[in-house]
Amino acid sequence: MERQTDACGEGCAMKPWSLALCAALLSPGVFAAQDLELEAREAALAARLRCVVCQNQTVAESQAPIAKDMRKEIAVQLAQGRSDAEVVAFFEQRYGSFVRYAPPWKPSTWVLWCAPFVVLLGGLLLLWRTLRRRHQSVARPGLSPQERARAQAWLENRQDTPTPEDRP
Repeated sequence: MERQTDACGEGCAMKPWSLALCAALLSPGVFAAQDLELEAREAALAARLRCVVCQNQTVAESQAPIAKDMRKEIAVQLAQGRSDAEVVAFFEQRYGSFVRYAPPWKPSTWVLWCAPFVVLLGGLLLLWRTLRRRHQSVARPGLSPQERARAQAWLENRQDTPTPEDRP
């Protein structure tokens, strides 16, 4: 077997130990990148799930023992290669759809999703109706010709008679 030489004339055949050394040095970087990806997915999933004890915090925010167990279970399932949807489905099967911090769009949650908009629309409609009625009650029709003539006569008569301040 002939040895290949590089530009300097030296042999360029890699020794087995140098290949093993390169693999050992590069592998922690690969594992670290995978660990960072799993940690990011775990954090995202923990933020999407509700703590079943606290009920007003996500699993990521809660310090309850069950939330810690849920975070561990998320990490275990992600390490087993399950997708995000499979992990959420696992917790939803175990605790019900309440475990989702943002409920899904389905017939049983339509009221939950639509109620704020219906209430807002109803409030705006009530405000519009109240303002319209108030405007109509304030806006009076103009004076009739007879009322206008009577007011004009009263004003003219008022100007001709002296006021108490004008009398000596």
